[in-house]
Amino acid sequence: MEVLAEIAGHPERCAPSIHIAGSKGKGSVTGMIASVLEADGRRAARYMSPHISDYRERICLGNSFFDEAVYCAAGDELRDITECKIPAVKNSLFDPGSEEGEALTFFELLTLYFFLCAKTGGCDVMVVETGMGGRLDCTNIIDPLVSVITLIELEHTAFLGQTIPDVAGEKAGIIKPGKPLILARQSAEALDVFRKRASEKNSPLLYFPDSAAVENPHIHPDGTDFSLTLCYAQLPPLKLSIPIPGIIQAENAGLAALALKTAFPAIENDIIRRGLGGIKIPARFEKIADAPPLIIDGAHTPESALSCAETFCSLYGEKGILLFGCAADKNAAAMADILLPRFSQIIVTTPGTFKASDPEKAFNAFTSEKTLLIKDTRAAIQQALETGRNKGLPILVTGSFYLASEIRSCVFFSKK
Repeated sequence: MEVLAEIAGHPERCAPSIHIAGSKGKGSVTGMIASVLEADGRRAARYMSPHISDYRERICLGNSFFDEAVYCAAGDELRDITECKIPAVKNSLFDPGSEEGEALTFFELLTLYFFLCAKTGGCDVMVVETGMGGRLDCTNIIDPLVSVITLIELEHTAFLGQTIPDVAGEKAGIIKPGKPLILARQSAEALDVFRKRASEKNSPLLYFPDSAAVENPHIHPDGTDFSLTLCYAQLPPLKLSIPIPGIIQAENAGLAALALKTAFPAIENDIIRRGLGGIKIPARFEKIADAPPLIIDGAHTPESALSCAETFCSLYGEKGILLFGCAADKNAAAMADILLPRFSQIIVTTPGTFKASDPEKAFNAFTSEKTLLIKDTRAAIQQALETGRNKGLPILVTGSFYLASEIRSCVFFSKK
């Protein structure tokens, strides 16, 4: 990726950046930071994945898309780089002993495309979410103002390692010498890894539980109201509202605010309040229908599934319908233990076709007579919707962003 950026003229250096990694919540934090920067009048390029309804969600300008001309111009430049510049230099730069050189991956090209869009679009700042891990992630060629790491859980163990310290070590790879690290609450074993790495890099560590506090949260169907205290500042608590229900989202917003105050100390509290209040990120406890209530959420780890289920049940009760599907590399058994007692009916399905899945294995994790296996995603969605309407039961769709995408498109298409 470093060689690819060099060939492209280093578009990743076109603007200062903020870098976000983590197992869960990094997309929300990325979107929140970009939304506040947009409210501050800055042209903030936002890079995150996956998309839910439109591929351009991965490469945005604040809460909106770039002008079409920006996507086209950056695409033309990317094509020129891959078709003209790389063939001319790849043998000497990639692998001098090979006629073929090193094959480029999809995510490497997409990441370069984001940097080209940011440069072409004249952005003032970039807010960049890692794809997976951190140390070897394609995005890890930037030198950010601050690095942000959200909650760490076991994930992508085939690539990141089998233990929490292993995963934390990979995520810690985004910590840069002398640059502050904003760190979400962590388990003791993950925190030890981050403290050690931050010390080695001479990186100031702002650990959220020590540096800020979310207080008096009020969760309602339209979002979350709370107070944020920044412990290092002699200021009254900042009263905030976000249009996403859930205490975990309040913590994500607090993490975003702490990162912004660290990277841009002069940013005003009213700007933070307005930016967080205007955040637009799909499939983060998003209500897409009212009769009955239909919520989609991309929770795909045990911790996020617990937070999602607790929020759902606090708002709609514990007798609703769960539509669940997850990728093959997720811990379906742990999520099943959390979700099974809270729902009156559970439908397990395939979370789309983008990633490999094992719906039978997920179904077997939900050992109960109230669980159905409907492998066809659209058929499972229709069954959940029909049952919810007939019985007047709320529906939660979770386990995968890809499943959330499928039902979002299905429901919105039917409305049209």
